[in-house]
Amino acid sequence: MIQIFHGARVPGTNAILDAMHRDRKHVFVDLLKWDVPVVDGCFEIDQFDNERAIYLVAVDNNGAHRGSIRLLPTDGPHILGTIFPDLCDGGVPRSRNIYEISRGCLSIRLRAPERLAVRNALTTAAVEFALLQEIHAFTCIADSGWLSQVLALGWDCWPLGLPRKIGRSLTGALRIDITPETPHLLRDAGTYVSAPLTLADAGERVLA
Repeated sequence: MIQIFHGARVPGTNAILDAMHRDRKHVFVDLLKWDVPVVDGCFEIDQFDNERAIYLVAVDNNGAHRGSIRLLPTDGPHILGTIFPDLCDGGVPRSRNIYEISRGCLSIRLRAPERLAVRNALTTAAVEFALLQEIHAFTCIADSGWLSQVLALGWDCWPLGLPRKIGRSLTGALRIDITPETPHLLRDAGTYVSAPLTLADAGERVLA
């Protein structure tokens, strides 16, 4: 199952999002050594985790976090437009119909086959969500390690500029076009994994 959350939550008010932020801290801070904020010593939460963020969160039957991605509308602050605009040779794409994908995180508890299945399910969910919400494209930032995986998913993907050295990795920005044909492209690539999409409870305090 994949749950859709509209807006970040205050830490301690939603168990699923708390687990997501804990896993983000394990992956991005503990393993990858990113210099990003950590709240209360255990939650990776940055300035883009706000009321405009949308989260697609894969959970198991017990509600445990298996993987997640964050979507941000590009007509407002987002990572590419705010922090790394120089990755785009022709200007940062900005539109209410273009969203940035960021903070793709898979639980470190998953085995390799499970990681692949959850990644593909989240990708499929993002495409299906985009088609429902009239989102025409995604942008994302990918280092050399992730770039090949993003391209291998099968969707129409285009570089926004030449990759540049950021930290120890070559990093580039990408645009992913979403059309009614995109699910078929994922199927052809063997990466289409459908999972039930459900709206999470909105009756919680949203982090402004």
